[in-house]
Amino acid sequence: MIDAPTGDRIDLVVLGAGPGGYAAAFRAADLGLDVVLVERHERLGGVCLNVGCIPSKALLHVAKLVTDAEAAREAGLAFAAPGIDLDGVRAFKDGAVEKLTSGLVALAKGRRVRVVRGEARFTGPSSLRVGEEELVFAHCIVAAGSEPIALGDLPDDPRIVDSTGALELTDVPGRLLVVGGGIIGLEMATVYDALGSRVTVVELADQLIPGCDPDLVKPLHKRIAQRYAAIHLGTRVEGIETSGDGLHVSFAGGQHVFDRVLIAVGRAPNGAKLGLDAAGVGVDDRGFVPVDAQLRTNVPQILAVGDVCRGPMLAHKATHEGHLAAEVVAGHAVTWDVRAMPSVAYTDPEIAWTGLTELDAKAAKTEYEKAVFPWAASGRALSTGRAEGSTKLLYEPATRRVLGGGIVGPGAGELIAELALAVELAADVEDVALTVHPHPTLSETVGLAAEAGAGTITDLPKRRG
Repeated sequence: MIDAPTGDRIDLVVLGAGPGGYAAAFRAADLGLDVVLVERHERLGGVCLNVGCIPSKALLHVAKLVTDAEAAREAGLAFAAPGIDLDGVRAFKDGAVEKLTSGLVALAKGRRVRVVRGEARFTGPSSLRVGEEELVFAHCIVAAGSEPIALGDLPDDPRIVDSTGALELTDVPGRLLVVGGGIIGLEMATVYDALGSRVTVVELADQLIPGCDPDLVKPLHKRIAQRYAAIHLGTRVEGIETSGDGLHVSFAGGQHVFDRVLIAVGRAPNGAKLGLDAAGVGVDDRGFVPVDAQLRTNVPQILAVGDVCRGPMLAHKATHEGHLAAEVVAGHAVTWDVRAMPSVAYTDPEIAWTGLTELDAKAAKTEYEKAVFPWAASGRALSTGRAEGSTKLLYEPATRRVLGGGIVGPGAGELIAELALAVELAADVEDVALTVHPHPTLSETVGLAAEAGAGTITDLPKRRG
């Protein structure tokens, strides 16, 4: 348990009010600690709630409504082209953000968590300054997040934006270039494509969503290649010049003109911007704060969670780390032991994966077997006109324990949780196969993939041999 406060010393100061920070602050308060939550922006919620997960998902919902209306023709329905009211779309997006951020204010107040707003800098191993106020603490949890990576030597032009600027949705550019074919770039491409932009994607790697298994990416690539103006893989942007007729961008041996350029080449942690050296806390050359299994830095009373301490940079990872860090501060004997961290690309189709991937297995020479169920054999997928997906399980050959899995198709982000649970519970393929799944549903594809692995499936041709 932490020492009793001395004078005005605070039990716990949490630096950053994003998913990791507010989760840590609220959990610590529930455990009886005196907590101060420091946030540099006016609204709580961090990047995720304000300029990330939530507003992007609101816009992706709007995009889905548009593309669903287009696809209805295949089912014998014809709708007129939608009239897009950008003010109304922005209001819908901002309304979702406001409900969540105002809810956080109420949650903080109900737990008597004091919120201090302003830029924070460490002044020592047990103190930091926010504006004119000095906060002395017994423990601190750093949850300062990350920011978009900027390409060097770009012109100062409002038509060149990062993900935050793209989410403002000031207009719908006729020609949009997305630099970066990762999750963030492709999600925003999904939005603008549905709203009417002609989208071009440039990605330096040899596939979209680098790090994701290629078989999961393939259906997405095939679909958007038919919708977008172009997709350039293994391609570097060489330069951007501004002009009255647009942004002239050099890549692929030529110059191309766009009305807007979105830079989405990843995010960088904010560890080097907090004055942590004054506290004696180590920060690596990328800006990450190294931590141990209890999320402690090299200065034991200072912990770090979320984007600032390690990848993957995911809100749900930060939330779980925030809870654990608060429990560590409160004296609980807990350590980080997550075996299945789900990742989701909310594109169309969605892509989700968790636990072991085939790319990682091959790199580490980990033995595995694979079972795949194609959605072309799913009654639910066929009845909704979206049979391009698939569900796969990876499992250990000797024990048949589920090691990981991936799903591509509409709703993959909702379906992946079952596979994450299977990995965490050390379930084997028979456990999943013998779990009765409702028919006809997309969740049934998880059970059917497991049946394929168990050798009991009757919805696919019998395997030879």
